[in-house]
Amino acid sequence: MNITLEQAQTAIEAAKKKSAEIGVAMNIAIVDSGANLTAFARMDGAWLGSVDIAIKKAETARYFDMETGEIGKLSQPGQPLFNIEHSNAGLITFPGGVPIKDINGDIIGAIGVSGGAVDQDHEVATYGMNAVK
Repeated sequence: MNITLEQAQTAIEAAKKKSAEIGVAMNIAIVDSGANLTAFARMDGAWLGSVDIAIKKAETARYFDMETGEIGKLSQPGQPLFNIEHSNAGLITFPGGVPIKDINGDIIGAIGVSGGAVDQDHEVATYGMNAVK
C-alpha cells in the first residue's frame, strides 16, 4: 500500500498549519512506502539547507519504519546502530521524521520536517502524520 497524493497533500497542509501556529517556516517532505518523494512544500522563508534534511528525514523514517529520533538514540556511541547515518547515501538520525500508517496500521509512507528546533520539527511531523486517514 502506498500513500496517495491526496493523503500526502493532506499531511502537507496540516504540517503547514501547525508550522504557522508555532511561527516557524518549514520544509515538509512526504515519501511513499518505497521511500519515493510524493509531495514536498517549502514554506516562504524556510531554510534552503533544510530541504535535503526534510527529504532525508522522511526517507530515514521509511527505511527503518521508526521515528528518526528513535534511530538517533540507537545510533549513539556504544549503541547497536552506531554510525548508521553513513549508510543509504546519508540518513538523518534526529527528530522530525515519522512513518505514516493507514487505518490498518500498515506503513504507507513517511513525513519529514525540517526548519525549526528538532522538537518543533517532530511536533509538526507528528501533526501532519496524524492528519492522514
